[in-house]
Amino acid sequence: MRIVLDTDVSSLLLKRTLPPAVLAELAPHEPAITFVTVGELRKWAVVRELGPRRATELEAWVAARPTIPAGADVARTWGEIVGYAERRGRPRPVNDSWIAACCLTYDLPLATLNAADFQDFADYQGLQIITSKV
Repeated sequence: MRIVLDTDVSSLLLKRTLPPAVLAELAPHEPAITFVTVGELRKWAVVRELGPRRATELEAWVAARPTIPAGADVARTWGEIVGYAERRGRPRPVNDSWIAACCLTYDLPLATLNAADFQDFADYQGLQIITSKV
């Protein structure tokens, strides 16, 4: 089964510091990332001024994973979940909302170490969160 990696999980995978318990949970799944994570990882590379070797490794890592793109269906889902969150008085961070919209649109679980950031979407929209206690 395909699983979407949140940017935190992707970053730790890249650094080879993801906790073993999380690696074990991910092992049976095909990992994918969202267009948001591609952007966040690229920002990370620019801010940290990665050298050519590490930048190439990052780009190769990203290219080796299926990327969930933005599109009209994802945009509609995003508008809906963000609108409902605001009506509940719980506006959510933009990037987390886009990642949740990708998962919900394609009915994919999300692997994250920041489950609290997505809990509202799990409680109200049915986002499936896969996480380990670290």
